[in-house]
Amino acid sequence: MEQTQFQPSRQAGLTRLQAFADQAGAAYAKGRNHDHGPMAHNSVSHLSPWITRRLVTEREVLDHVLTRHSLATSEKFVQEVFWRGYFKGWLEQRPDIWRWYVADRDRYSRTHADDQALTRVLQANSDIPCMNAWVAELIETGYLHNHARMWFASIWIFTLRLPWQLGADFFLRHLLDGDAASNTLSWRWVAGLHTVGKHYVARASNIEAFSGARFGTVEDVFAQDPVPLTEPHDRPPAAGIAPTARVPDAPFALLVTEADCTPDWIAGARDAAGVVTVATSRWRSPSQVSERIVAFERAALAEATHWCPAAMTLDHPEPGALTEWVKGTGCRHLITPYIPAGWQRDWIARERPRLSEAGITLHMPRRDYDTLVWPHATAGFFKVKKKIPGILAQLGLTN
Repeated sequence: MEQTQFQPSRQAGLTRLQAFADQAGAAYAKGRNHDHGPMAHNSVSHLSPWITRRLVTEREVLDHVLTRHSLATSEKFVQEVFWRGYFKGWLEQRPDIWRWYVADRDRYSRTHADDQALTRVLQANSDIPCMNAWVAELIETGYLHNHARMWFASIWIFTLRLPWQLGADFFLRHLLDGDAASNTLSWRWVAGLHTVGKHYVARASNIEAFSGARFGTVEDVFAQDPVPLTEPHDRPPAAGIAPTARVPDAPFALLVTEADCTPDWIAGARDAAGVVTVATSRWRSPSQVSERIVAFERAALAEATHWCPAAMTLDHPEPGALTEWVKGTGCRHLITPYIPAGWQRDWIARERPRLSEAGITLHMPRRDYDTLVWPHATAGFFKVKKKIPGILAQLGLTN
């Protein structure tokens, strides 16, 4: 797959979906774990950059796949789609996990500022050739195969003994499909923190077997029997999912963020009294974020509001800028597609008191897919997995 196919448009995502859907059955199940290297990941969908911004939605992906395959045949791929919703729902019910990650990331960034081992890894100059290859691929393309992400995280945590938070930050700064929930919780899963005591250990034989031997004989320098990580605080209980917000029967302004770049599903979205996009890409991390991500999301936001020539753009706005813009529209209501836990939510949470002081009510309606999936994300994925047939039926996606 050529990198130019990661174009920040809905049409590009739909084109990729059409091209992949026929492979989402037995072919995907057979080949999905094989990492053939840059531009050769032909057994996976590559849809995640579009799904992350909802340029293409999970429902659309499932619909396309289930019109071509039975659920039994496409089970592995369907489950992968639901993993993303599971992670979002899990973090939504435990937002402290994100806050702890941010605090630890910032602390380790200070304490490891002069860590030469960390610097060598991030410069693709470590003593582990496969790690160097993955670092280079991620920086150059904005993508890594999921199996490579697992190997990478395991080696980072258990062999190199680097803080997982800094590895998660590195991914979030470069992955085109990086989102707060999937990225944070995947790293925690590898470390043994998500499913407490159950970690993922990279093996040289496994890397050789599933990377097409492109690294030759992988020297077995990896930690052999590492202990899962622990943390000093107890995991917070699942808080539950609040009912979705209703769109008020009153004039409103529309806010579009990278969390959802197809806001047309909100009733009356195109009749909004004013439309604004807010770019938050650089707030993923206090360190430098890939310009590839910044450009992709800027273009995605522009397409999201192409139907409104007068749409305003706020690029990493100063505190209060959004409130002042809404006041200028004369509206007392601001609608935005639901913003889940992560850096975008952190921003809107800081802005919300200013909106309230100005007499402006923020409404964040949630998509039906999220409302159906998220409440089940209270423990491990198995609970969501059992609900998949019922959720598909509620979405009208049975075959």
